[in-house]
Amino acid sequence: MGVDYYNILKVNRNATEDDLKKSYRRLAMKWHPDKNPTSKKEAEAKFKQISEAYEVLSDPQKRAVYDQYGEEGLKDMPPPGSSGNGGFPNGFNPRNAEDIFAEFFGSSPFGFGSAGAGRSMRFQSDGGGTFGGFGGSDNIFRSYSDGTGANVPKKPPPVESKLPCSLEELYNGSTRKMKISRTVLDANSQLSQESEILTIDVKPGWKKGTKITFPDKGNEQLNQLPADLVFVIDEKPHDVFTREGNDLIMNYRVSLAEALGGTTVISLTTLGGRSLTIPVTDIVSPGYELVVAREGMPIAKEPGNRGDLRIKFEVKFPTKLTPEQRAGLRRALCG
Repeated sequence: MGVDYYNILKVNRNATEDDLKKSYRRLAMKWHPDKNPTSKKEAEAKFKQISEAYEVLSDPQKRAVYDQYGEEGLKDMPPPGSSGNGGFPNGFNPRNAEDIFAEFFGSSPFGFGSAGAGRSMRFQSDGGGTFGGFGGSDNIFRSYSDGTGANVPKKPPPVESKLPCSLEELYNGSTRKMKISRTVLDANSQLSQESEILTIDVKPGWKKGTKITFPDKGNEQLNQLPADLVFVIDEKPHDVFTREGNDLIMNYRVSLAEALGGTTVISLTTLGGRSLTIPVTDIVSPGYELVVAREGMPIAKEPGNRGDLRIKFEVKFPTKLTPEQRAGLRRALCG
């Protein structure tokens, strides 16, 4: 088959005309070189591929030949109006990518002029060759611009939405399905509502504030690029643990007798579901903190490593003592 035009346009082989227009609109706006100044060479190549794929699949005759014979069939396709079987001298020659873009949108939204006779001055092919210079010269396009920046579509700021996660989800990882509804432009530039389910793979160790970006999933509007949709991780409160960085904090209350007598045993269930028994043999003073190594949160950038569990003790003092208890404490503590 050679070049897979369906894959380039991100459509299936049963795609309708509306499907093709919708996909071309989205991809052409995304990969237009004027929108990708830091990776212009890559964008130019992708933009040309997208335009070529749309030209073939939106033309019933070219699409039928391509579906039956693939790329080789297009090379041998006779010129329009020809009754013979001879192919083009250099094979199928795609139209200028910018002409297709300007024709689709009614005019170029990126502010460059025309070279006359309906030809854009941008993306002139550097010579012939099969598929209009796809294989051969690295300099596929000659770039021209009037430098005014007029009518360049603006991209709105990202649309952010909180994604509340339990500590268990952030400890073990989870998969979240988020249904979104947004406004989109159909093939006739009319606004309509579209629903979509987005999948978010929450990784173990992700923290509050971690952002997951879905490019161009915001509302679409005329003469404006769609915004990015951003989900921001938020942590739900937990009954037992709080989080500080990669560590887990647990508050534990003991009586004065337990604090002084030692041999306290703490039993708890970790966020991963394990049962953990922690003996405390030290004398516990107010503010005492016991650190259990590597029983905290996973560290996202260090797979297999975890923070610590920090147990902070609160000593509960009695509100009253009998004379005999007071005397016993003096004997025990003062000798």
